[in-house]
Amino acid sequence: MHHVTAHVVWFDDLKRSDVAKVGGKNSSLGEMIQELGLKGVDVPPGFATTSDAYWHFVDENQIRELIGKSIADWTAGKASLSETGAAIRQLFLRADWPATTAAAIVEAYRGMADRAGQPGVSVAVRSSATAEDLPDASFAGQQETFLNIVGETELLQACKRCFASLFTDRAIFYRQTKGFDHMKVALSVGIQQMVRSDIGGSGVMFSIDTETGFDKVVLIDAAWGLGENVVQGAVDPDEYQVFKPLLNDPALSPIISKKCGGKTIKMIYGSAEQPTRNVPTSKAERAAFVLSDAEILTLSRWATTIERHYGCAMDMEWARDGHSGRLYIVQARPETVQSNREAAVFSSYQIKSKGKTLLTGLSIGDAVVSGQVCLIENAHDIGQFVDGSILVTSTTDPDWVPIMKRAAAIVTDHGGRTSHAAIVSRELGLPAIVGTGTATQVLHSGQEITVSCAEGDEASIYEGRADYEVQTLDMEDIPATKTKVMLNLANPGAAFRWWRLPADGVGLARMEFVISNAIRIHPMALVNFDSLTDQSAKAEIAELAAGYADKSAYFVDKLAEGLARIAAAFYPKPVIVRMSDFKTNEYAGLLGGAAFEPTEENPMIGFRGASRYYSPRYRDGFALECRAIRKLRNELGFKNVVVMIPFCRSVAEAEKVLGVMAENGLKRGESDLQVFVMCEIPSNVILAKQFAQYFDGFSIGSNDLTQLTLGVDRDSGELADLFDEQDDAVKWMIRSVISEAKAAGAKIGICGQAPSDHPEFAKFLVECGIDSISVTPDSFIAVKQNVSEAESARGAASTVR
Repeated sequence: MHHVTAHVVWFDDLKRSDVAKVGGKNSSLGEMIQELGLKGVDVPPGFATTSDAYWHFVDENQIRELIGKSIADWTAGKASLSETGAAIRQLFLRADWPATTAAAIVEAYRGMADRAGQPGVSVAVRSSATAEDLPDASFAGQQETFLNIVGETELLQACKRCFASLFTDRAIFYRQTKGFDHMKVALSVGIQQMVRSDIGGSGVMFSIDTETGFDKVVLIDAAWGLGENVVQGAVDPDEYQVFKPLLNDPALSPIISKKCGGKTIKMIYGSAEQPTRNVPTSKAERAAFVLSDAEILTLSRWATTIERHYGCAMDMEWARDGHSGRLYIVQARPETVQSNREAAVFSSYQIKSKGKTLLTGLSIGDAVVSGQVCLIENAHDIGQFVDGSILVTSTTDPDWVPIMKRAAAIVTDHGGRTSHAAIVSRELGLPAIVGTGTATQVLHSGQEITVSCAEGDEASIYEGRADYEVQTLDMEDIPATKTKVMLNLANPGAAFRWWRLPADGVGLARMEFVISNAIRIHPMALVNFDSLTDQSAKAEIAELAAGYADKSAYFVDKLAEGLARIAAAFYPKPVIVRMSDFKTNEYAGLLGGAAFEPTEENPMIGFRGASRYYSPRYRDGFALECRAIRKLRNELGFKNVVVMIPFCRSVAEAEKVLGVMAENGLKRGESDLQVFVMCEIPSNVILAKQFAQYFDGFSIGSNDLTQLTLGVDRDSGELADLFDEQDDAVKWMIRSVISEAKAAGAKIGICGQAPSDHPEFAKFLVECGIDSISVTPDSFIAVKQNVSEAESARGAASTVR
């Protein structure tokens, strides 16, 4: 145990119950050092001044009454907030250190230097208010932090500046808003040995998805240099997501998303006059990930350890020492936005019509807002903000909070999901788009725009006012059903938004969405990259797949990651992934695709689905799809993924496809791999018994089955009136295949649109005894209710008989 005075206490002697003594940050650091060090979580050593030290400083300098009078004058309207804050801060900065307090701080600093073997050791000096980091009081950056402080004189000056920062304008405003008594909040200063992340890397980590509250992922932001740039949103960081339930298996690497950020600057050590400064990063640093996969997994395991210990979702800061390569946790506090969100009710936004896309960025929140832009580039101009407008700026810091509260939405040039703008927007319940890159150049004050954060991880800014509707979903209204009701999902970026729905899994995950939006390159163009003749396409492909010597690996990694987000959202429930089902004209639209696709008169019934997988034209491309599924199941660990083959015209074709899959490491039945087939061709119905010998289940694609049963092009406007999924001929097909599948012991579901559009169709399916119905998320509750009513009616009819 270390020597403890009334004014200074070592982290080693603190626990989280000491919030009143040293504030949330410092008590949490002590808790982790004492309780989690033996579990492998590394925290840099340090000590803290106590709340007694703060009040001793205040009373020795006889400024308590002066502080109280300044606050009273402000609340009475006799002084402005800025005048009040400046006056109180000067009281602290002009005050003298009580001799006993100064001696205690210097003695502890010398002890830290002796322990580190570094005279004049570099330290981080952080503020920790005694009312900070409580469940309802968590705004980021209310007080100041000073990095790379060296020497006793500099340390005492930094500690005094921390005391003064208890009365920054933003801190005064925040306490007043939250109802805290300004004269009952003290400040503790944490003095922590610096991690040499100036020559390493650092960032922020959450043990929960910050946008949706999905509690099974760790989110990590990372940048080169000191971590203040990530917190302030001054840099666009790398972003990693890791699936927590699979972290305990050392054979798996459940990293479900890796995005390389711009990282154009980094904060490094400066001089005695300016302890830190920003410098540009090199091209190599911008192109490289800050963390290795092993480091990502280590931090994620620490996050789960910390979360488990505290019993709640956590918000953490981490740093990597550039000399030793060691990772450290430098702060940890409870996450307070998503973990306190009302889970029973949430809103779903659907855009019906919109203007052209002006910008994209990272989505914060899940709402849509239309309004006028108010562009403010400098904090000195925040007085010009127009209430209720959409704030557009380069980046925000805590000084912006008063006007952020008055905004309808927020847009920034820079920042990641853990930046100040993102954190404050979440707490305020505002939609925000961060990291747009050029919002302050593209948008102008008075311009009407729509901010959409309701379409996935990537948010969009549309020109003008979009037409959209809001639907409120109430979880308590969802009945239980015997028939499984699953979801149709395509966009991995939106998958986590629906995790609270009590769905029985995903009945259709469309692979082609990931290929067209996240990959954008024809797989055969990657396989044959060196021999591509289209130099423009080749250059663009090289840029997208930069860092991959084997261009094919880019396709495998990105496809596996995209599908992993969908698989994670409902793990361990089944997620049925349909192998690619582009038509030739759609494949040709991918980068480099035109050289590998034939021109067809009617692609809808042409070279698509199963026929491609064994064809010399696409067999190598299908091998990449198989590699991605193999990685998804075996390396990332998502054994809940079921493979589905689309547009399989004959039993002979089924045999060929299963053979090619086996050649590529996907053998049906091996490692519990199930393979389903789409039932969307009359031959699938007519020969259902034979198809059931090759597949574990069927999924009825009602759109194509209707098209081919009635001979109606589903895309034809002229024949739209004839396209009817409830036609008696189509219903005969569906009833027949359900009967045949059940007789053969195969699973049978439907993933078409009909149950979403027509309640009576859901009733028909239940009467036929279908196992599962898969629908779009926005229609889930309605279909669930329709199915429940149909099951009740069927049960009542059975009782009567």
